[in-house]
Amino acid sequence: MRTLITTQLLPLLLLLLQPPQFQRAFKYYDLSDTEAEEFEDYLEELFATGPTKPPTKEDFQKTVIIQPGRPLSDPEYCNDEIKMKNVHNRLYCRKEHFFLQVAYEKVQKICHNIYVPCKNGVKKCHRSKKLIEGVYCNLTAGVKMSYCEYESFYRQGYALITCRWQNDIQEIIPDHVNDLQVISD
Repeated sequence: MRTLITTQLLPLLLLLLQPPQFQRAFKYYDLSDTEAEEFEDYLEELFATGPTKPPTKEDFQKTVIIQPGRPLSDPEYCNDEIKMKNVHNRLYCRKEHFFLQVAYEKVQKICHNIYVPCKNGVKKCHRSKKLIEGVYCNLTAGVKMSYCEYESFYRQGYALITCRWQNDIQEIIPDHVNDLQVISD
């Protein structure tokens, strides 16, 4: 006697392996309509296979700029901040990340400085004229979010950033921190 599992094994496995689909009918109990819509957009972007949304000023401020108060030399700084600020690439751990303790407006001004080579040698970075304090996060364990573990390094140096044009606000904005160069004497 044959069962559905033995006769239709492959289609059943394919159904089980599909990513979860979130439907509009799903009720978000503690979210307003606006928050529920933003959450749905987030899930759609997270599981999308196409290109990602271009970076925005708000994204950079949320994931890179940090406020004074907590010691930058704290060994758990990166582990805590990366989880709190939800820093990842489609739920995968970033191999490295930088947090800068500086006003966003000062970082945006760096975009108008001349091009210098990035740490990978490509000449598309802008370098700050003044020293900036920050934290360098280096991935030591984990592949997916919530299992990411980072080693934290306090740095004071010149920020190397890439910049991009943001159409809706008609401004050039910081896109990515490539390095925080420590200049040795």
